[in-house]
Amino acid sequence: MIDKLEMFIALARERHFGRAAEACGVTQPTLSSAIRQLEDQLGVQLVFRGSRFQGLTPEGDRVLDWARRIVGDMRALRDEMRSARSGLSGNLRIGVIPTAVPMVADLTAPFLERHPGVHVRVVSRTSAEILAGIESLEFDAGITYLDNEPLGRVSQVPLYAESYRLVCGAGFPLAGRSAVTWAEVAALPLCLLSADMQNRRIVNQHLDRAEGPVSPSVESNSPLTLISHVLTGRWASVLPKKLADLFAVTGRISAIPITAPEVEHLVGLIAPHREPHTPILSALLDAARRLSEAPPR
Repeated sequence: MIDKLEMFIALARERHFGRAAEACGVTQPTLSSAIRQLEDQLGVQLVFRGSRFQGLTPEGDRVLDWARRIVGDMRALRDEMRSARSGLSGNLRIGVIPTAVPMVADLTAPFLERHPGVHVRVVSRTSAEILAGIESLEFDAGITYLDNEPLGRVSQVPLYAESYRLVCGAGFPLAGRSAVTWAEVAALPLCLLSADMQNRRIVNQHLDRAEGPVSPSVESNSPLTLISHVLTGRWASVLPKKLADLFAVTGRISAIPITAPEVEHLVGLIAPHREPHTPILSALLDAARRLSEAPPR
């Protein structure tokens, strides 16, 4: 039954029989058969079928909620028994917003030092994709903004306050400044993260308040792409301090504090609001609390 529920969750997530089968490591006929067997066992139709996947029935939506709870609890039970038997081990999947990638090792390095038997997989995703991934059991935890857009019912631990920098080439007109205002930034030729990124929506809020809507000529979901454009000397960008400082160490890029006003947004670890958490997730939350309580470096 658990295997069938896991296949059903994968189908709901992928919305495609072939991709769901690949995600589960089975053939498509095996997955289709498992879904039909699950329907027979429960006595309801779960999936609208045609030449391709057409969505879940209302009963399928209800079963999906139960499936996520049951599979989540079963994974927690397996992890707890494995920990009791041989210490903390297993896989940990973390979704991280791109702008927080530079600080992930601040969390994972001490965590893995304490728990070397755990394998961590870090994946860069938007904040919306992280929330969806936690709900669908694709991710065990996420690192995202805590104070800007609704998170729903999740456990959360603040990690750091994100502030912002104007990022420009060393020869850019404002490169020698000690600080700039949001109004000054709004008047520049900009390349910014794409609108599906919460960081872009945050930056838009502050630029709009200072000067009105801004239309950058270059957008990307990759900070590295923005930096490559900044290095041409034609554009500037706005990035969080931790990410800007990472690129500024080369000396080819200036990272200038943006003031008037100087703003901050809270970034932290989120996890499913489920008690008890798996031993691995409990250990990660403890590591996050230690990191949040450590003095700033």
